[in-house]
Amino acid sequence: MTAAHAPSAKAPTFRLWLMMVLEFAIWGAWLPLIWGYMGKDGLAFSDSQIAWVGSAFAIASIVGIFFSSQFADRTFAAEKFMAFSHLVGGLAILGMYWAKDFPTFFGLMLVHALLYVPTISVSNSIAFTHLHDAQKEFGLVRMGGTIGWILAAWPLYFVLQGKEGVEAVAASRNIFLVSGVTSLALAAYSLILPHTPPKKASAGAGGLAWLKATGFLAQPFLLVLFVVTFVDAVIHNGYFVMAGGFLASSKVGIKPEWIMPVMSIGQVAEILTMAVLGGVLAKLGWKVTMILGILGHAARFGVFALMPDHQGVIIAVQVLHGICYAFFFATLYIFIDAAFPKDVRSSAQSLFNLLVLGLGDLAAKWLFIPLQTKLTGSDGAVDYRSLFLVPTFMALAAAVLLAVAFWPPASLATAADTKDDLETEPQAIT
Repeated sequence: MTAAHAPSAKAPTFRLWLMMVLEFAIWGAWLPLIWGYMGKDGLAFSDSQIAWVGSAFAIASIVGIFFSSQFADRTFAAEKFMAFSHLVGGLAILGMYWAKDFPTFFGLMLVHALLYVPTISVSNSIAFTHLHDAQKEFGLVRMGGTIGWILAAWPLYFVLQGKEGVEAVAASRNIFLVSGVTSLALAAYSLILPHTPPKKASAGAGGLAWLKATGFLAQPFLLVLFVVTFVDAVIHNGYFVMAGGFLASSKVGIKPEWIMPVMSIGQVAEILTMAVLGGVLAKLGWKVTMILGILGHAARFGVFALMPDHQGVIIAVQVLHGICYAFFFATLYIFIDAAFPKDVRSSAQSLFNLLVLGLGDLAAKWLFIPLQTKLTGSDGAVDYRSLFLVPTFMALAAAVLLAVAFWPPASLATAADTKDDLETEPQAIT
């Protein structure tokens, strides 16, 4: 058992929680409002240019597997990797405050994404390394990320209320100041995070952490989870592609200024769900918990498809976002840490984040945007019933696949204690 897990050592839970607050505040500050800033009333970028900026995270999630996560696993202490990444990434997004032309704007966003995206996996790895019982404690720590997102996103949104045209664009630029300053603050804060040294490659593993992590997908239960994660990531990202227009449609009739607060109900629910995640995992186990997370998508999109005229029900069902995210994605990250050996943890996290942040996001846009266009009539009305039944059945299929084909070995009850010392095959998860 490592010192980090020794019973006499107190887990630095608050420090890890605050790390997550700052980590996700960086992202939450700019993501909701950057699209309007790039549009016709702002920088007037073309649709393809906006799409390129929106693809920066996907590009970074792919590149991160081969470079950034390799460094975090094998070369640099994780807290120093965080400090460097947030220093340079923070300066890059600060520069976007002054950037007006597309090449400069996109270049700075790409630099920021290349440095920021890997820190999502690395921050998870730091937390898992220093928590005594990740199953019980990670939900509470990761809850800080959701709080950080809300603290950054909500005030900026309401500051813009009542502003239009040039005034709104000028105010929107502040998202890059908030994000950049938060990133620099996290760079400094990372230097006082618990020391998390790189892990030497286990015997016979070779030097490429990402290659070793990918090799574990040959095990059927991890391959099934990989496929299900991709499907769930497509559905999850599809919600953000489709929900705004649906809520503002004549079917639902929510006023534009209330769309973001309504969608944020799910984030509040996510905080509460994260708080009870440890208890749910202890009672239901990993498999059932993840299935419930997937079924949350099916229930939400099913309500969207079948009850679009019931505004109150549509608003209430947003609370399922907490179950969708915490019960599947947060649980997934804990599972990955338990199932992969310590010298490839960051790379394993990045491998699955490739789906969550990259390929799943791109596939959602490629699938749902053209599908919505195809289902839009000459009067501009969208056939939301047909549109939302697609992700509903996708979620049901993913849940069935997980139920019938996800059978990890049955001995991970002690793996959290032994995996630091036994660098062999992934352990089981019961």
